[in-house]
Amino acid sequence: MVFRRGLEAKGTTPGRHQERFPGYDVLGQTPTWDAVTAGAVLDRLGRAPDLRFFSVDEEAVGHHLFNQLLDQREPPYVPVLELVDARLSEDETDGWRYADMPPDAEAFRRSFAALDDEARRRFGKPFHDLGWSDQGRLVQAVQDGDADWLGMPAGHVWSLWTRYACTAFYSHPFAWNEIGFGGPAYPRGYKNIGLDSREPWEVADHRDRDPVRHAASREER
Repeated sequence: MVFRRGLEAKGTTPGRHQERFPGYDVLGQTPTWDAVTAGAVLDRLGRAPDLRFFSVDEEAVGHHLFNQLLDQREPPYVPVLELVDARLSEDETDGWRYADMPPDAEAFRRSFAALDDEARRRFGKPFHDLGWSDQGRLVQAVQDGDADWLGMPAGHVWSLWTRYACTAFYSHPFAWNEIGFGGPAYPRGYKNIGLDSREPWEVADHRDRDPVRHAASREER
């Protein structure tokens, strides 16, 4: 599904989930942004950019890996792989890396290859051919690892994947709708600052539970 300027869909969220802020649409704030800001945001809704960094084999691994990390099980998807690819092709890193890790570009190539090799070793199939649950087991093993994972520290590989994945995901308006975020506050700004203080255009959370406590309880199981 491709969304362009003049978006018809309202309140679109990844996987069509609209549980917490039903009907909320950050694109309703477009008239409050200047032309440059609006253009930058709306461009993210067009066709995903062509890959310039990842190979075809790496693309197959990366799409499924990032969907696992962000629980993107059905469309519409935030094009995380393409956004990460754009950063790596321009060498736009976080500006730092762990001393025991290679440069980010090399670390992605090595970790994607290692994940695919591990899939073939354990299940006899490439990573992208595995079912959702088996893919999840392999990814979870990296998060749970505290030592060397196929030549790199597991925790630092996990940090690399999640840092890039979250930066890409939460740069997209679909994800903003999911969390009720109003997008760039320029040049409008905010006037109602404080806990549970909302602007007139914001929507109240319709789920009566603390997402942080809920996530923590699931991790303890």
